[in-house]
Amino acid sequence: MISIRKYLFLLISSLVWIAGLSAQRILTIDDAVQIALEHNRDIKIAKLEIDKAEARVDGAFGYAYPSIDFSAGFSHFLQKPKMPFPDFGAMLNNATYGVLFKEDVIPYDADKFLPIDTKLQAFAQTNNYQTKLELTQILFSARVFTGIGAAQIYLQLSKENIKRVISKSVLNVKKAFYGVILTRELLKIADGRFSNAKEYLETIKSMREQGLVSQFEELQAEVQVENIRPILQQLKNAHIEALGGLKILLNINQDEQIEVTGEMDYKKEPLPSEEELINEALISNLNVKTLNIKEKLDNAQIKLARTEYWPSFAGFANYSYAGSADKWKFQNYNSSSVGIGMSVNLFQGFRTNREVQQKRIEYNKTQTQISTLKDAVVRDVRTKLNELKRVQRQIESMDKNVKVAQQAYQIAEDRYKTGEGIQLEVKNADIALKQARVNYTNAVYDYSIAKAVLYDLIGRIDKKYYKFATKYVDTEK
Repeated sequence: MISIRKYLFLLISSLVWIAGLSAQRILTIDDAVQIALEHNRDIKIAKLEIDKAEARVDGAFGYAYPSIDFSAGFSHFLQKPKMPFPDFGAMLNNATYGVLFKEDVIPYDADKFLPIDTKLQAFAQTNNYQTKLELTQILFSARVFTGIGAAQIYLQLSKENIKRVISKSVLNVKKAFYGVILTRELLKIADGRFSNAKEYLETIKSMREQGLVSQFEELQAEVQVENIRPILQQLKNAHIEALGGLKILLNINQDEQIEVTGEMDYKKEPLPSEEELINEALISNLNVKTLNIKEKLDNAQIKLARTEYWPSFAGFANYSYAGSADKWKFQNYNSSSVGIGMSVNLFQGFRTNREVQQKRIEYNKTQTQISTLKDAVVRDVRTKLNELKRVQRQIESMDKNVKVAQQAYQIAEDRYKTGEGIQLEVKNADIALKQARVNYTNAVYDYSIAKAVLYDLIGRIDKKYYKFATKYVDTEK
């Protein structure tokens, strides 16, 4: 019975271990970028901004479309309004007697005439209703037409901005991804060095048992193993931290196990000239392009503010149907009219002038920002290009250095095994080899990062990273 329980326990443990392995997510750099783009909050906000801009364009066009309004109302007077008016009874009395006296129907009597005074009288009926249908069409309005253009520029700005956000996200993910690969490669180097040191220690122990080496040499080998151990742990911690930073960018739970694939490869490629890169950056840098569109938007805002000086014309047509009654037996009637209206502001306390001044200041401010940004882009392109050239030379030199160090280590180890060399030679050769590999790996990492930053500066981004946002991004441009 006990053996069966042990068997079941081992079986369940194995299944759990296998499930844990299968749950581990393996990511390429493209996988990481796609996951980051799908979960990036700044990109989600940029998408919402585009939706808002599209709605603004539709709203701006709405002002140019005809406007149709319908209104209806009913009123019942609890007490009719009255107004002073000449006494109709006195007027009728005096007119009647005037005719009778003139025609000599009855003898003239001045006492028959009544004084004509005013009295409060009601001219409205108790119940009233009215319905009205009115059509209005803007014939000319500089504000409406300029507003449509400004809304379209704002939409263009929003679409360009999401490209900038995507490019920034791609760059951040690449930096984090390369950081994970760097710590992994350095960890491999340190682990290899640790394994070599332990293997070397075992060799020394074996040789000491044969009386070929002293206890001092064995102690030195043990010290070398223990000196590498904390370095190995530090690199393990650095690798875990790099993975954690990548998970944050990908919006992945920190408890989820991930593994990145890929190597810190270096392929020498010809670099464009400084002039070519600067020209491309000034044209294609996404921050510059965004500010250029904002400059157009600011100019449109100036024109929009100036439209307050212009008159607007609108045509209208209306039809109304109404009725009134005291006893719910309505007398109905209708009316209709067409016409053109014009309105223009003559004076509003110089508000339009002040508004134009504010918009012009904003426009000048954007122009200054563009000039500053272009200067910074030119400087950064030159810096990164020089850095790439420098790192390229370092990589070529370090690659040769690694090969030389590898050969030196092998010679030192062979000499020591044959008794021709000393332990210090092997130790120094091992340190030199591992340091050469570390330097080479760091140089390749620096090259990869510098290249990614340079591509971001000149606006080069793989169009495949736009595919999840094709609704918002014009990939043809």
